[in-house]
Amino acid sequence: MIKKEILTDRLILNELETHDHLFILELINSAGWLEFIGDRNIRTAEDALAYVEKIIASPFTKYWKVKLKANDQSAGIITLIKRDDLEHYDIGFAFLPAYTGAGYAFEAINAVLDSLPETILTDKILAITKGENMRSVKLLQKLKFTFERQVDVAGKILLQYTLSADEIQIGKVTRSFFNLFNNTLNEPDFEPVYQLCTASASIIRKSGTQADVYGLESFIKPRKEILTDGTLQQFSEFETDEETRVVGNIAQRYSKYRKQGLLNGVYFESRGHKFFHFMKEDGEWKIAQVVWEDEI
Repeated sequence: MIKKEILTDRLILNELETHDHLFILELINSAGWLEFIGDRNIRTAEDALAYVEKIIASPFTKYWKVKLKANDQSAGIITLIKRDDLEHYDIGFAFLPAYTGAGYAFEAINAVLDSLPETILTDKILAITKGENMRSVKLLQKLKFTFERQVDVAGKILLQYTLSADEIQIGKVTRSFFNLFNNTLNEPDFEPVYQLCTASASIIRKSGTQADVYGLESFIKPRKEILTDGTLQQFSEFETDEETRVVGNIAQRYSKYRKQGLLNGVYFESRGHKFFHFMKEDGEWKIAQVVWEDEI
């Protein structure tokens, strides 16, 4: 089952409904849509309503409307479509000009990818775009989609990019691991760590010549204390870039990360590097080891 509502730090994604037709009318007549997606020749509210109803009626098409949590403004859409021309589902996006360049599409696409069920995430997810749409190409590259080939879709020659199911699942596990320590909204829940990691997982902090080696329990216990007793407040840690390599049932992910928060009431932020080692167990990717070092 595909989620009808998806939440991120800044966004709310809701499955498209008929009452969204006026927003869709504005979006599909925006300059970016007309230039890079094409003119749908929809000019009235009635046309837009019929267009939305057709989308909702299709079992092979899902649209999410993206709204900002901060002001409840509708910013864009994320799409997931199984086309007759393509072997796998493709993911797409479109945002109003006022909401481009702020990382919303990157955040929303990752959230949708993380929510995909196994029935859709069987092998890979595709993304297609015009070659001259450099904003789209750069976003796909940032999302780690790889160019595969040129394709003919409805008579248009487009670039096809791909992201494997393994890479998507590893990305989801990695982001979930980082989110374990976030207490910006609620007290963190550490129970998922036992599903994210193997039972014998080791976590190593490197600092100069010293290396602190933890098992899951010895790693979680002190962090749970400082994240719940008021020592470390408004804390978040998140990936800023990554490289993933998958070979059979093992994988490695290099992550650049940033963290920030209030330590004993004083704001701080820092950056660092993590190496995640993964193994696939019973069809699921799990963390076998994490090695990290903060930048000094």
